[in-house]
Amino acid sequence: MKSNRLSAREWGERIILCLLFTALGSLIMIVFSPWRPLLGSVNDYLGRIGLIVLLLIAVLVVRKSKRLEKYWQVLLGLFIMAVAVSLDWVFGIFMIDHLSVNGETPVGFALMKLNECAVIVGVIITFTIASGGSLGSIYIQKGNLKLGLIIGLIAFFIALAGSIPMANLFNATDLSLARMIPWIPWVLIFVLTNAALEELLFRGLFLRKLQPFFGKFMSNFLIAFVFTLLHGSVNYTTYQYLFLAILFPLALAWGYIIQKTDSLWGSILFHAGMDIPIMLGIFSNLS
Repeated sequence: MKSNRLSAREWGERIILCLLFTALGSLIMIVFSPWRPLLGSVNDYLGRIGLIVLLLIAVLVVRKSKRLEKYWQVLLGLFIMAVAVSLDWVFGIFMIDHLSVNGETPVGFALMKLNECAVIVGVIITFTIASGGSLGSIYIQKGNLKLGLIIGLIAFFIALAGSIPMANLFNATDLSLARMIPWIPWVLIFVLTNAALEELLFRGLFLRKLQPFFGKFMSNFLIAFVFTLLHGSVNYTTYQYLFLAILFPLALAWGYIIQKTDSLWGSILFHAGMDIPIMLGIFSNLS
């Protein structure tokens, strides 16, 4: 009987892959973040181009290598992520500039996120198809739609029901009904588009690519860890450690729902619901 145990070399390769994924994912989403880039404009611009070129070369070289070919999809995902967030950095405010909308208003927040979603989702879909992949490979498919909608809608409405008290975690002030009613369309646009782009950018793009090496649970765990790590510098809560302690199990749950339903829809709805109190807190503090 053939042993399923990994050799020392295979263990080493998986450890290196885990560290590489964490390091490059953090580099792309922290150092070259479209929201809070760490470098000056010239260095940031050159760094993005350099990273994208290096990742593209790595994808092409690894794909042609018989021994390393199995890793090319992971590198492809990192390349697509780098291109997506970089184009978002360039075109992320195109819509509000074109419409002359103030970005520091509920309308501005919603339109910027809609713009961002269009750029990032468009890039991911385009490059996935261009590389020979299918939409199903990134969980854009029907899957178990009934189960996904049931889980997603129940979670969404539970989060909605608790959104006002939960908004205190995000420094909400004066959440009167009169203030919140005009925000409703902009909150919904923001949370649904943000959930769609984040679920696709992280879990949709990488769950299937990592599973051959780490299995379902560890792939989900690794992505949830990186996703939580990248939220370590958010400025919309003063309860940072509590927020991260809540976010990590939520990220695990979103990944599990995707794996269980074989689609993004349930996790998008669940994620969107959990973003509502964040946006109530942010909108309540806008001048």
